[in-house]
Amino acid sequence: MIPDTIERTVVINATPERVWSVLTEPAFLGGWFGSGDPVKVELRPGGVLIFDHGVHGTIPARVETVEPPSVFSWRWSQGAAGEEPTPSNATLVEFTLAVDQATGGTRLTMVESGFAQLGLSADEVADRHRANGRNWPGKLDQLRERFEPAEA
Repeated sequence: MIPDTIERTVVINATPERVWSVLTEPAFLGGWFGSGDPVKVELRPGGVLIFDHGVHGTIPARVETVEPPSVFSWRWSQGAAGEEPTPSNATLVEFTLAVDQATGGTRLTMVESGFAQLGLSADEVADRHRANGRNWPGKLDQLRERFEPAEA
């Protein structure tokens, strides 16, 4: 069976509004998923988001949902660099932000879905799912560290 979804949750010591502002900031996104240069972002449904992965090329994404400060999503290609996202080559990445009742911070849940619908071989889909699944915990830790200084 082809895995379809990756889900991760992290609690961040900041308000949803503050986390939202960083999560949608071109400079942060460029360092988070790219070569470090700010990404091109049209922060509206249907807008473009372009990640520059240096030697790996650019990865265009389409913004799906913009509901500050609670939901932000985009669809990005799992195919070749530069490929525009389509239903047969892209997954949906959705961030949901809510107040964490226990801490007063933000509970951020990331769900990446659509792997089972990719027009790739089962082995390629499994490889993409495995690679993305390994990368998301570190990416979410980087986001959390933006708000929480490392302990000495």
